[in-house]
Amino acid sequence: MKRERRIFSPEDRLAIIQEGLREGTTVTCRKYNVSPSLYGKWKNKYLSRGTEGLKPAYHRVDPELRALEQENELLKRIIAKQALEIEVKSELLKKNPIQVKIRR
Repeated sequence: MKRERRIFSPEDRLAIIQEGLREGTTVTCRKYNVSPSLYGKWKNKYLSRGTEGLKPAYHRVDPELRALEQENELLKRIIAKQALEIEVKSELLKKNPIQVKIRR
């Protein structure tokens, strides 16, 4: 029999923890088909960080932030290219100074 992965919202997790405190861990874990170790993890996170600890731990990257980072990288490459061009031109000018003739 294949086990289906269930996703509990932070509110569900909090309700299960509170019920476990009232009615007992074993009864609550059997009722919701949750392992006691998972219940313990949820409880420890709740006791240490409150309701923020029950929220999912993954972090999504904001699309606006990703676009700004890409733009920043592009601008850095442009500046590096321009700096290299300026350095090459200044080296060429040192080797072959341009003689400007002034007519009077």
